[in-house]
Amino acid sequence: MVRTAAEAREERIDEILSQFFPASDPPSWWVGEPARPSGRVDVMFRDRREAGRVLAARLDFLRTEDPVVVGLPRGGVPVAAEVARELGAPLDVLVVRKLGCPWQPELGMGAVGEGGIIVLNEDLVARFGLSRDDVETVARAERQELERRVRRYRGDRAATSLEGRTVIVVDDGIATGFTVRAAVAIARRRGARRVVLATPVAPSRTVEELARVADDVVTMEEPEEFLAIGQFYEDFTQTSDEEVAAYLAGSMLPLVEAVGTADPPDPVEIDLSEVRLAGDLTLPADPVGVIVFAHGSGSSRLSPRNRFVARALNEGRLATLLFDLLTTAEEIDRANVFDIELLAGRLVEATRWLQTRRDVRGLPIGYFGASTGAAAALWAAANLGAAIAAVVSRGGRPDLARETLHQVRAPTLLIVGGRDEAVLALNRQAQAALQCANALEVVPGATHLFEEPGALDRVAQLARNWFVRFLRGAIREAG
Repeated sequence: MVRTAAEAREERIDEILSQFFPASDPPSWWVGEPARPSGRVDVMFRDRREAGRVLAARLDFLRTEDPVVVGLPRGGVPVAAEVARELGAPLDVLVVRKLGCPWQPELGMGAVGEGGIIVLNEDLVARFGLSRDDVETVARAERQELERRVRRYRGDRAATSLEGRTVIVVDDGIATGFTVRAAVAIARRRGARRVVLATPVAPSRTVEELARVADDVVTMEEPEEFLAIGQFYEDFTQTSDEEVAAYLAGSMLPLVEAVGTADPPDPVEIDLSEVRLAGDLTLPADPVGVIVFAHGSGSSRLSPRNRFVARALNEGRLATLLFDLLTTAEEIDRANVFDIELLAGRLVEATRWLQTRRDVRGLPIGYFGASTGAAAALWAAANLGAAIAAVVSRGGRPDLARETLHQVRAPTLLIVGGRDEAVLALNRQAQAALQCANALEVVPGATHLFEEPGALDRVAQLARNWFVRFLRGAIREAG
């Protein structure tokens, strides 16, 4: 009986697959057939977010390593978002696209990743007799889709640096494991010091294989009978590109547990060496830290934008102190508004006053500065050293503190509107001078005052994430 070329190719494919799965027939999820029902209920998780919360508890041992959490789009991102929230870690994606064999697209011969990285299963490529042209033809199409997804997910935000970091690669489940093997390789090529692969569920045989390529593999369940990832979820609705982008932008990321409305602000008077300044101190229940606001350009503790951000911080169990850096008489002289050394000196004195109060004593302290107040916050942070746990600047002028930027040790987040081009350029220059942990977040479409719909919400979310992450870390170090 004469075989056709197609039959010969199928026989060759079966021969190769049998070498990859010597103990049994190739599983249905490998060759692209619909998964067959197992005849029993395998649900372990209500949805991806619940799976992420459970997985985060297993990953708590990495909290002290200041990790970066990267989710594999699309389904891995909701899981990764919960892990990042619980660990107080930054969230990003690691976009990987599988390269399917030309004659059997479901059979992965490799993967492409961001930055032009390509990882090949050289053994499989050789066995199929695939040429470099064959590989490049498939890779070219997948790179186009990869680039589209990167633009859709991150917008104009830069990828989080993995250089020298512990990187937790998260997916919602692992079947064959080839894509995540490629993701681990890509994380290493981007400079990761340690790569931990984390997933709620994966077959035990795959976990054994992955342990050879990752530094650690963390799972919740390793069932031997494994047909499809979805069998272990009650709700396995497909995650959309829009949802991935929203998680990365923070609008779908639960930041910290809400505590409801904080008590009304307590009016205070801050006695400094030369003047007495009015302020408002707000204490939520069981605060994890206190944030001191440094207003800029002559604005006061009544600034509606800063009060909006303060309320968001209060909901994250952060106490807030808003106070006037200048007296009414001093504000008349506009030169005082740009006297960064004067403003920073007032902020240092107010911080020392705050440290004497019994109701906040011992809590880690952070600074939130706006406009010229951001320069004052950085100047004061340089002066106080380890006493300040974190700094956030909103539309700030950190360049005005250029003399002291290299002395700042507090992790610093610079937030700038995408349409505030002049200030954005100044922030980039200032960031280059910082020698502490730092990040620059650009809010797309926002102008200097963040008046656009949703812009100030984004500022509040970014600030709350940053403060909770680093102030909680300060509590652990003190303990």
